[in-house]
Amino acid sequence: MAAKNRALFIDLLKGLALVVMIEVHIFNSLLLPEIKQAWWFNYLHFINGLVAPAFTFTSGMVFVLVLAKGVGDLRKFGKDFWKRLSRIGMVFLAAYSLHIPFFSLRKLLNNATFANLNSLFTVDVLQTIASGLLVLLIARMIFANNKTFFNFSGVMTLIILLLGPLAWKIDFSQHIPLFFANYLNRMHHSQFPIFPWWGFIFSGAYIAKFYLQARENNAEESFAKKLIIIGTAFFFSGVLMINVLLPENLASIIPHPFFFIERLGVIMALLGGGWYFLRNKPNYNSILLDVSRESLLVYWLHLQLLYRDIFSGKSLAFIYDDKLNVLEASIVTIIMVVLMMVVAKVWGTLKREKPLWARWITIVIIGGAFLLFVTR
Repeated sequence: MAAKNRALFIDLLKGLALVVMIEVHIFNSLLLPEIKQAWWFNYLHFINGLVAPAFTFTSGMVFVLVLAKGVGDLRKFGKDFWKRLSRIGMVFLAAYSLHIPFFSLRKLLNNATFANLNSLFTVDVLQTIASGLLVLLIARMIFANNKTFFNFSGVMTLIILLLGPLAWKIDFSQHIPLFFANYLNRMHHSQFPIFPWWGFIFSGAYIAKFYLQARENNAEESFAKKLIIIGTAFFFSGVLMINVLLPENLASIIPHPFFFIERLGVIMALLGGGWYFLRNKPNYNSILLDVSRESLLVYWLHLQLLYRDIFSGKSLAFIYDDKLNVLEASIVTIIMVVLMMVVAKVWGTLKREKPLWARWITIVIIGGAFLLFVTR
């Protein structure tokens, strides 16, 4: 069931999170406002709120598993180091391309207002993932000892949780450039600053330690059971603390450590459940795995199709903004999901069977887009 240095049950959860993410963006952008006031929408909102934690957590966990046997090459700045660094660079590139207010360097420089720069520098989930993975890459190079590296990941998780409430009260743009300030809190409209979202990346990296130990000792089932049990305990403790036990002044802390624990618990339980789902399926294959493996392309492309002004100078989000009922929004979601699945399948197949072609197609597209950006 386990592929080399990574596991299909992690890919399965990541792929599922990406599919739900498409629904999140479409429903949030296109659904009629009155429908969002319905009793059931709060439950959907909670489920949708698990997408980013699952995406960031699995990204951190998979990254560490992939690096598990390549530490020596990393420390020598070998091929594996440049491969990982280039992939992180691609995530950064995709992240900021989604926030460019004008696809023209000239227009961007001529309209470099605070609002436009803030739009460009807004931190979304891709920036948070890329920056978190960059820290993990550097840490993996510094700490050759596995115990020290995983202790670092655990300590980073605690630091992010404990400093989060303080970080959200400071306008960092008064002290450091806006580009960096937007990484630290939501004060200037970043959706996924490193506080608290790095916590999911580093906790995913830390939990990878226990999976590696379980795999080495042929104890994966025990690991999965512990994920489910501990995850369930985390979830209910988070619910009880925030909604029942804590006084209102403590329950209203933002971002709340128990917000993190509650969602981490659900992710852990789902991860354990995914392992059991795949336990007797050694040759399991699913389109969700293709979506997971091409997560960056799926994430970037569906947002471009939804929010970029490519339909007679307008975006789908603008044309159908707050206008669709549940059935209509569901149909749009299904169409987008199927399209992304096809793209992931085709591109993944091309990368496996014609890797040189895929590399040159990537270079041509990125190079062409860059030339267009600087010459328009």
